[in-house]
Amino acid sequence: MPAQLDPGAVLVQISATTICGSDLHTHAGRRAEPAPSVLGHEAVGRVVATGPGRGAWLHRRITWASTDSCGACAACREWDLPQKCASVFKYGHALVSESQGLTGSYATHLVLRRGTHLVEIPPEIPDVVAASANCSLATMVHAVEQRPTSCRVALVIGAGLLGLHGCALLRASGVPRVLVAESDLRRRARIADFGGVAVDPADLHPQSIDVVVDATGDPVAIGASLGLLRPGGMCTLVGSVHAQAPLPVTGEVLVRGCVTMRGVHNYAARHLDAAVAFLRGSSLPWPSIVGPPLPLDRIDEAFALAATRQWARVAVRTSS
Repeated sequence: MPAQLDPGAVLVQISATTICGSDLHTHAGRRAEPAPSVLGHEAVGRVVATGPGRGAWLHRRITWASTDSCGACAACREWDLPQKCASVFKYGHALVSESQGLTGSYATHLVLRRGTHLVEIPPEIPDVVAASANCSLATMVHAVEQRPTSCRVALVIGAGLLGLHGCALLRASGVPRVLVAESDLRRRARIADFGGVAVDPADLHPQSIDVVVDATGDPVAIGASLGLLRPGGMCTLVGSVHAQAPLPVTGEVLVRGCVTMRGVHNYAARHLDAAVAFLRGSSLPWPSIVGPPLPLDRIDEAFALAATRQWARVAVRTSS
């Protein structure tokens, strides 16, 4: 443990963390990250020590933004993109030589830096549900906050946790019909529980969709979905985070269809606030899609279980 915390920093004793898809990609060698490092960024824990200026957070149960930002650069102050800060720090994606050595959530403790947004977790939200608020859910809050004028039918591609979060958020925001495309039968079975309707995109009519939200990064699925958008529709990409995912789209499709395409990567502080508020008011069965927590010393087993896609998230208990 650090002998002394930097100004504005907090030391969190992690109670639970979940395995995000990005961690699976890194663990499998499909995504390059600095090494040596401690993976993990979806987590919840209790503040056990603070540096100068953060004493009010002591003993609170919190989650936190997955990135730390300077608050002074153009991305932070002008563009409303603190996650693209000129000196951004990403938890679970950093060298152990940074952040006083405690940089990821697959550990008992984590040091959160001065520019990290903190959110207190209400007692009614279970650890294993709150953990993914600071990645999947907050990112989807960002993804669905912009929609076309008059949005009655949405199509979400993928029914992993990102897709289910997107489906539930769209329904809660007033979109009356949310269709979800998913080929995995186990994942398809969960869609109705979160307000969506499972569909095969091949059965949909051209120009029948107001907004498409892709949570898979599948170029073929994204290309096919553009033909389903009505004039003035919107396609929001969340899952296309690999350089090996070119999009089969021509400028003509966008111009003649008056289509808006937007990419969403991570989120700002307000999105995390909204994510936790959403969970607090939600009666959806979020705990049912998280696997029984495994202890930290069985982290390899947890990764193997996550790779089977049996659960939307696999949880790891890091302290009692």
